[in-house]
Amino acid sequence: MYEDIKKNKIKTGVIVFLFTLMIAVIIYAVCEFLGLGEYTIVFAAIFSIISAIATYYNCDKIVLASVKARPATREEDLQLTNILDGLMVASGLEAKPRLYVVDSNQPNAFATGRNPQNAVICVTTGLIEKLNYRELEAVVAHELSHIKNYDIRLSAVISVMAGFVVMLSDILFRSRFRGRRNDDNDSHNSLEIILMLVGLILLILSPIISNLIQLAVSRRREYLADATAVSFTRNPDGLISALKKISEDDSELDVASQSNAFMYIENPFKKKRKEVSSLFSTHPSVAERVTALENLR
Repeated sequence: MYEDIKKNKIKTGVIVFLFTLMIAVIIYAVCEFLGLGEYTIVFAAIFSIISAIATYYNCDKIVLASVKARPATREEDLQLTNILDGLMVASGLEAKPRLYVVDSNQPNAFATGRNPQNAVICVTTGLIEKLNYRELEAVVAHELSHIKNYDIRLSAVISVMAGFVVMLSDILFRSRFRGRRNDDNDSHNSLEIILMLVGLILLILSPIISNLIQLAVSRRREYLADATAVSFTRNPDGLISALKKISEDDSELDVASQSNAFMYIENPFKKKRKEVSSLFSTHPSVAERVTALENLR
């Protein structure tokens, strides 16, 4: 486990660096297209560094805002808060994560934040309503495991940065066509063509690269979180039952997006999910996870 935590910290640093570099390239291309002159590279570098720092320190707030989550309260969510209180001792975590709730009929959950001291566990109202106490406890334990293993830092950074890169790529691609309509001077035609191609390539490749990164970090971390959760609850049957209920539910989660789908305990896009494990799935199949959990009995 400690080796996995160390690897997650290293991966996060590498991804933040690559993100900063990619943002700098995109901003530089946009500035060149707009003809901002010799200070283009300085502006691109400053903007990319500020973006990386802001994203790192606000990734939890950005993710929570994107799913329209609200803070859980002891008055409204007593069972949920009691479960978390009970799991804190078993988890060995010193700082208790903040609890948030998303109004959705689909039973699902995720954890986010840059470290255990700034962690968040977010569950849907469907999870609270459709799972019994032991099943809900198992899901919360699974999300606590992601916090303990530092999966949250890696997944939150990937989610926010991937969405930001796609947004900038789209802006670059669209600005090419607006600029073309408003500028009849063909003296920079070659540069415009290159910028159009750069924008198109980034627009196409950004979500693909993002998905590949998600694939690289998601599948193994789900198995590890499942196993760690069982070490907290001493009850593999609770998580097995919870995973089956979540996977069999046909409700949709409207606030989920391609950039954050891999963060959930189970793929929120029910119509696109396959029971058989796919090379391009961010989650192992429930059947595979259940088999692994049964071996822990």
